[in-house]
Amino acid sequence: MERAPRGKGQLREGLRYVAGRPDLLWPIVLVGFMGTFAFNFPVYLSAFADDVFHGDAGVYSLFNTLMAVGSVSGALLAARRGTARLRLLITAAVAFGALEILAAASPELWMFALIMVPLGLVSMTVNVTTNTSLQMSTDPAVRGRVMALYMMVFLGGAPVGAPIVGWVTDTYGARVGFAAGGAIAMTAAAVIGLVLARAGGLRLAVGWHRGHPVVRFVPRDHPKALAPAA
Repeated sequence: MERAPRGKGQLREGLRYVAGRPDLLWPIVLVGFMGTFAFNFPVYLSAFADDVFHGDAGVYSLFNTLMAVGSVSGALLAARRGTARLRLLITAAVAFGALEILAAASPELWMFALIMVPLGLVSMTVNVTTNTSLQMSTDPAVRGRVMALYMMVFLGGAPVGAPIVGWVTDTYGARVGFAAGGAIAMTAAAVIGLVLARAGGLRLAVGWHRGHPVVRFVPRDHPKALAPAA
């Protein structure tokens, strides 16, 4: 593959390319929300270690270690998957927000610590799935610019959001701050999931399968959402 020559206006061209591709634009927007408000773990975990559980640096290190264990597990699972679907990204983002809210409500240190493992797993799933789907869906001629935009949003969001989440955590408490970050992640994932489904010609269908309620996306002209169990 030949390397794209440098020239003026390449950044604007990359932005126009992303703006015209909902399957690229909205995952980047989702990661922006999560990186800004939900991925500020140094703020959240230090507040929980000190203010909520009255621990020391060892407790803070324990939280980070358990998150790292979950992240490694998430990376290994991602390596086993052959494809990266946007449906998986939305599901992982919703699960991430739910786990943050659950962790915020944990009354005991050991419960909070245990939740750090699946939280690390789904956070790595969000990161790897977004990265892979963007690279696989982008024209090689503009892939570098698209990935640069993604990294700018993903890594640049945390410093922007840190003063905001720090103020919320300091003013209203660590539990409120952590839960708010999770709620923002869940809301952004749900809204962007619906936007992507609409852009892909899908609609939300609710039905029953083998006696259990099932929610999924089906083509907009699908005559029946889900067949009832026999």
